Amino acid sequence: MISIGQLIKEELQAQERTVSWFARKLHLDRSNVYRLFQKNSIDTDLLGRISIILGRNFFEILANNLPDRKNQQDN
Repeated sequence: MISIGQLIKEELQAQERTVSWFARKLHLDRSNVYRLFQKNSIDTDLLGRISIILGRNFFEILANNLPDRKNQQDN
């Protein structure tokens, strides 16, 4: 499974935004943003806010990377 924290970090870098800018937008300390980059999962409300701030639908990215349930049930 894809690490959501890593995806967010990569998107922030792709947009050439700073951690300080992102922290201000999220109303978080920079240290909390760095912790966020290490997470494999985060609260959906926070993910929604991040999606709006960065203009990228992280829910769709995660949904597209879910394992196929049918294949799992067949095994």
